Amino acid sequence: MQRQHQRKGWKSKGAAAFAALLVIAGCGAGGNGGSGNEGGAAASPSATAQPLKEIKVVLDWTPNTNHTGLYVAAAQGMWEKRGLDVEIVQPPESGADQMVASGAAEFGVGTQEGLTLAREQDIPLVSLAAVIQHNTSGFASPADKNITEPKDFEGHTYGGWGSPAEEAVIGSMMKEQGADVGKVNIVNMGMADFFTAVQKDIDFAWIFYAWTGIEAEQRGIPINMVYLSDFKEQLDYYTPVLETSEKMIAEQPDVVRAFVEGASEGYEYAIEHPAEAADILLEAVPDLNAELVKESQEWLAGKYQDDAPRWGEQKREVWSGYAEFLREHDLLKKELDIDAMFTNEFLPE
Repeated sequence: MQRQHQRKGWKSKGAAAFAALLVIAGCGAGGNGGSGNEGGAAASPSATAQPLKEIKVVLDWTPNTNHTGLYVAAAQGMWEKRGLDVEIVQPPESGADQMVASGAAEFGVGTQEGLTLAREQDIPLVSLAAVIQHNTSGFASPADKNITEPKDFEGHTYGGWGSPAEEAVIGSMMKEQGADVGKVNIVNMGMADFFTAVQKDIDFAWIFYAWTGIEAEQRGIPINMVYLSDFKEQLDYYTPVLETSEKMIAEQPDVVRAFVEGASEGYEYAIEHPAEAADILLEAVPDLNAELVKESQEWLAGKYQDDAPRWGEQKREVWSGYAEFLREHDLLKKELDIDAMFTNEFLPE
């Protein structure tokens, strides 16, 4: 993922965070050593009679509406009643994946993109739930650039974060319309946010509409969106996801189940009560733009679960499709065990 969840807020660490993962490829996923009361995290109110098990969930970037269900679960005791004391923490520069893989955090917010590439490096991360059912990201541009479909990328400058996957995605979408990615000027815009970048020499960038797109509307800046999922089925992948390590699943399945069930309850609340959920996020993170949070929350309420039978449900074909896309573009060198990359086992029935 990362593109640009606000670039000051959501999506630019992809390459740097993944590089950091390579450092820990040989050490596996540490978990917390199995300490504490593993059996005491049963998903029932009776668990509250036992000492709460302290765990961490690390975000992928600064708090935003992708994370609302987590803040709801914490604020309304949805984890506490399942025996967990969950601390929500922000990621270091090296990213959330590294913390989860090394055991510094039991759970994290990740992406299908990052997790797939991590698995290629034998870093045993596992996706537990899709936070949003369909890919709501796309390429945004000021309306006066007249970029309304992939072929219009020709002759324009794209501002990204330096990942080879960016050119592969842009190129595959353009190929569908007979256009040439070689005619796109691709530059690294670093940590600049979308609004700053397009005032300079950038014509379009990769954003999540739920945050940056809505912020553009609120600022009165007309933009065009070219969504990935509209032009290639393989690009309708899960981003973000909740993740853990194989070690946590093997050694503390009750904790994993309690965490996922609490998160599921939190996101279900956000789906049914977006206004109240927005207030909970704002109370936890008062520095956020209140109007942006409220409108973003309203927009995402229908996107979290969308057409899935339950929040968090993941399909094998989504995981295999994106892996195949990476292989087609020489970004994935070996076959992966698709079924080891994700699980629906811990979602409530």
